Amino acid sequence: MASIQRQIRTAIITGPTGAIGMALCAKLLAEGVTVYAVTHPGSARAVLLPQDARLHVVPCDAAELAALPELIPEKADAFFHFAWAHTIGPGRNDMPAQIENIRYTIAACRAAAQLGCQVFIGAGSQAEYGRVEGVLTAQTPCFPENGYGMAKLCAGQMSRVECQRLGVAHIWTRILSVYGPHDGPATMISGTIRKLLHGEKPALTAGIQQWDYLYAADAAAAFYALSVSGQDGRVYPLGSGTARPLKDYIETLRDAIDPALPLGLGEVPYGPLQVMHLQANTSALQKDTGWRPATPFEEGIRETIEWVRKETK
Repeated sequence: MASIQRQIRTAIITGPTGAIGMALCAKLLAEGVTVYAVTHPGSARAVLLPQDARLHVVPCDAAELAALPELIPEKADAFFHFAWAHTIGPGRNDMPAQIENIRYTIAACRAAAQLGCQVFIGAGSQAEYGRVEGVLTAQTPCFPENGYGMAKLCAGQMSRVECQRLGVAHIWTRILSVYGPHDGPATMISGTIRKLLHGEKPALTAGIQQWDYLYAADAAAAFYALSVSGQDGRVYPLGSGTARPLKDYIETLRDAIDPALPLGLGEVPYGPLQVMHLQANTSALQKDTGWRPATPFEEGIRETIEWVRKETK
């Protein structure tokens, strides 16, 4: 276990309405932390945030994060930065938009310093690595192949230097694949669940790629653990630490709904930039924080299916 032990009493989260953000809000509240959830003004998902007297919704556009010190009435201990525009589809290569995401990240660092935060924790991505054979560590060379990955890599590096300048501890994660309640409808897991629940056959790749999936609540527990005892300046790949063929996950998902439902495995060809092996080495994360994933996929996917079922009624 690490010797670092920060006391987190108040935390700020940008982009709190995704799968990890929602789970992190719940985790922080369970740990007795006051939460300021910074949402896009008019966000339809803000009403889904936990209803708790210690959670305060702060409407603020990502382009206006410099205003946070005026919008949040007390000092904070930790700043979790999840807000990021254009994460899927063609927007991943919208270079001007991705450059703006980097600017927002730097603004978040400055707001964190002004609000007295001890630590800034950024949400990076496996897209920073590009295509890699083998297990991902902080030392794995990064050769991102799209604007999203390039911008995440740049944001992580620039925000580290900015936090050093400002005297705020900096921790960067590189998230692999997370699933769970509140996941976006366009992700592979969420989209497949929705199609199967509607009796549709999902068109899929052959599913032989090795994949590492982590349940959102376990990811949230990792973020909280990093805020308490993550090492300043470190990069932590975040996944379950184990990989299975993607078709195994899909078949497990299908069986939890109805084993008789057909799957369109092999109907979609692999793209030219398809990542075939995705697996995190979580040893540094475990050593520094004591964190371990707690939710088997078979259990987490049942929870996720139930959430989608209720959400789509």
